[in-house]
Amino acid sequence: MPTDAELMLLFGALHLLGLVLVALLLVLFLRSDTVDVGRDAGDGDGGGGGSGPVAPRSPAGPRDGGLPLPDAAPAPVRMREPGRLADLLPRPERRAPEPARTPAREPAEA
Repeated sequence: MPTDAELMLLFGALHLLGLVLVALLLVLFLRSDTVDVGRDAGDGDGGGGGSGPVAPRSPAGPRDGGLPLPDAAPAPVRMREPGRLADLLPRPERRAPEPARTPAREPAEA
């Protein structure tokens, strides 16, 4: 066979294989909907049983739904220009008073 005919045969076989795989997946997908999810797997008689439909879960945690958040606070300073953040913030007060300094002694003259 010439090279062109071999390529056409190869492409045809690949397309045929792809169509078979797509058909197989489609059949599997369509058959998966026939499973009854509400039936209890532990029942031997297949008569249903159970406690009925399951109620939807409530969301975890409190939901205010409002913005801004209750604990949100604006930043104390904003950097609008190039510079250091430390220059914009006030210096914190000292926790303890500064100790009294004693004068240094000079050696006695003899």
